[in-house]
Amino acid sequence: MVKLVTDSASDIPAEVAKDLEITVVPLHIQFGNETYRDRVDLSPEEFYHRLERSSVLPSTAAPSPGTFAEVFDGLAAKYSQIVGVFVSRKLSATYDAALQGIKLMKRKCQVEVVDSTLGIMGEGLLVMEAAKKAMSGASLNELINLMSETIPRIHVRVTLDTLEYLARGGRIGKVQALLGSMLKMNPILGIKDGVAFPSARVRSRAKATEWLFEFASKFNKVKALAVECGTNMAEAKAFAARMASV
Repeated sequence: MVKLVTDSASDIPAEVAKDLEITVVPLHIQFGNETYRDRVDLSPEEFYHRLERSSVLPSTAAPSPGTFAEVFDGLAAKYSQIVGVFVSRKLSATYDAALQGIKLMKRKCQVEVVDSTLGIMGEGLLVMEAAKKAMSGASLNELINLMSETIPRIHVRVTLDTLEYLARGGRIGKVQALLGSMLKMNPILGIKDGVAFPSARVRSRAKATEWLFEFASKFNKVKALAVECGTNMAEAKAFAARMASV
């Protein structure tokens, strides 16, 4: 069986990663002088709570090449082939760190890495689908071909109550030009070719969620759909129940 490895930017729930035998390497989150391993030392709920209270914006960092070498070496004791699928290399240095990690390995093992060109659950859905195929006996080449075919069919859309934190962090790519007109609106962003882009703008959260529902409804034969949220789990669950009809 080919082993799947990804990073915590994929937002794959821990129980799903366990069931699908996916190894998740945590990114690092830094608040001031304090550094945490994403979803290990700091849960998503704790992250958002600190973000709201902190006067200092957090920063993220890729796992080190040494960390990847340790992960790959540990898995190489059991698996002869590993494929790592990581957050867009245009958004993070994780992919490149994994490449460097391969060079530092002490054990012999075939390791291939894939730039998902995605993030959050867009990346997560890709990894989950590949993991299911791996558990069914798909070869390494079959998995890589599957992901190459699947990536263009994954669509990510995100609505935010504010662009404040992204604006202050200066990490929103092509969205930067629209800051002046979007700061007081509920922007809807997408990810395409590895970078974020402005997809739409609406004037309330209700209209934003309606836009998302209509967007998803346009597709025929939706194979998988994920809904994730920052802090309002009840609203997300209600929206997910509605999206189940898509």
